[in-house]
This record gives sequence, structure tokens and C-alpha cells, in this order.
Amino acid sequence: MTKYSPSFAPPLSSLWKTSDLDSPMAAEDHNGGRSALIFLGTGCSSAVPNAMCLIQPSNPCDVCPQALSTPPDQNPNYRCNTSLLIDYCPSDGKHSYILIDVGKTFREQVIRWFTRYKIPRIDSIILTHEHADAVLGLDDIRAVQPYSPTNDIDPTPIYLTQYAMESIAEKFSYLVKKKVEEGKELRRVAQLDWRIIEENCETSFVASGLQFIPLPVMHGEDYVCLGYLFGERCRIAYISDVSRFPASTEHVISKDGAGQLDLLILDTLYKTGSHNVHLCLPQTLEAVKRICPKQALLIGMTHQFDHHKDNKFLTEWSEREGIPVQLAHDGLRIPIDL
Repeated sequence: MTKYSPSFAPPLSSLWKTSDLDSPMAAEDHNGGRSALIFLGTGCSSAVPNAMCLIQPSNPCDVCPQALSTPPDQNPNYRCNTSLLIDYCPSDGKHSYILIDVGKTFREQVIRWFTRYKIPRIDSIILTHEHADAVLGLDDIRAVQPYSPTNDIDPTPIYLTQYAMESIAEKFSYLVKKKVEEGKELRRVAQLDWRIIEENCETSFVASGLQFIPLPVMHGEDYVCLGYLFGERCRIAYISDVSRFPASTEHVISKDGAGQLDLLILDTLYKTGSHNVHLCLPQTLEAVKRICPKQALLIGMTHQFDHHKDNKFLTEWSEREGIPVQLAHDGLRIPIDL
């Protein structure tokens, strides 16, 4: 098998340049004077490879055995839970690191990609919703915070809705409570500064100097999830969990509405058919055509997707429709001007 280097290939436009991770010069440039998007995870909640395909290998699946047989950093079919790290470097040259979602595979993502790209810390966290694949790594945030046995450190700001806050307070009460109850021992835990944000497109917020606009979308008809719009020089929308766009949200991110996106990062769970709480590839591509970004990257894929084969299909679709679209992959780093 040809050795795989995590980089965006083929390049879709001049918005970014590809980076060859096997090049020493690329490693030296990881924390240069430019912002970047780093895809820590691009897979579904169960991640890829799917465990059932490995413990019951009689199931017909070409992707999962291949994903296990090749080192993950050389394998675009190995996918952790969806998560994006924004390496934000404004004109003063000082880097801030903003994390969107902290799922079940967060520790693995830190070990693999924080070390690869020399990410020293997290400055802010933003949550899309409170499902397991977005929050169950919160306990591991302490691993990327300064060590203090008495928890005497500055807490990391974390932005989330009131609904998510109430749910997380039940899941992780020890991360929310600020005082130790009488008779209880002090234990080292992640230190987080919980900040409630609004669930609408009209109320923006600033995390580590970068402005974000919440993008409410339906994640099934009984649940609202947030995507986010950010960037001034390049307008980027990140929408990881969606089955339907409310008209008000689609207006904000569409070419025929508030203005064309430079990059749309969008959910696509299965390659065929439909799903009740996620877009699948047919609906994803229809949404891309409606929104009409300059280009799009797809995330949230199951083991139905074979990265190389399906990107060939998407290359043909892109040439036909005039909108460059590709599957993203874990470890993809895109230098970009925000």
C-alpha cells in the first residue's frame, strides 16, 4: 500500500496550500505566523474502524480491516469523533487554540495530533451539543492543563447552551461544582469556566479573540444542535450534526442569503440512503448546492466511506457542479487567513 501523508489532496483552490507532513520543513512551519484549521476527528460517534467489523470479521466491510492494518497517521479511513481545532493567529502573531467539541476519542486525538503539530494547550472550548461524541472527553481536559494538585490554575473558558449546561451538570457534576463538599477529599479535575451562549444567529460571542456566530440546526426533529460561523477574511461554517437547516440558519450561510462561504464543513453520515438525525451524502450534496460555498469538506463519516475511492467520485461531482467538495480526514491541517 502506498504510504499516506495527511494532507489535503488534491488541492481544491487557492484558499489554502497543502502541507506534506513527511517534510521537515512542514513540521517547522506548523506554528508559524498564520492561522490554521486542524481536523482532530472526522468520524461518526462509533468512530472508524467499527468494532463490530473487527470482532465479527465475517461481516462484509473493506474499510475497517484496512483502517486497522495501517498506522492511523497514514490512513485517512481511521476516523475519531468529529472535532476541529482552530489555531488562531491574528496580526500580533500570538497563537490561540480553540477546540470545537471534546468527544470520546479526545485523548487519542491529543496524543496523535497535538504532538504532531506541537499544540501546547487549549485556550477555549466550544461545544456544538451535549451528546457523548461531543462531550465525553471533558474529563481529559486536565491532561492539557497545567498540573496543580489543588486545582489552583486558571480555568479554560467553555462555551455552550443552557440546555447543554444542564445535561453536563448531571454527567460531570464534579467538573461543574466549584466547592468541595464538607467531608469530601479534594481531587484534581479539569478546571473549566462555563459560559452560556444563545441558541440563535443574532447573538455572537468571542472565544480567544475570534468571533463566532451560532448556527442552530436540527439534529433530528426533536433536538437543536449548533454549528458555528467564524472568520473575517475567510468565512467558514462548521456544522457537524445536522438533519435539516432552519431557513434562518441557511440564509446566514448561503450565497443567495447573507453571503457566500469560503469553506463549508458539513456532516455526512452514510454514503447512501437517509438517516433521521444526520445528513447522508445525497442530502449533503443537495445542501452544498443550495448553500453554494466556494468549497466544502465533509465530516462525520461511517465506515461506508472509503476515503480515496469516494473522493474520486466527489472530484467528478465537483467538476460537474462547479463546487469543489472532498472528504476531510483526521490530521488534515489547512493554513488559512481568518
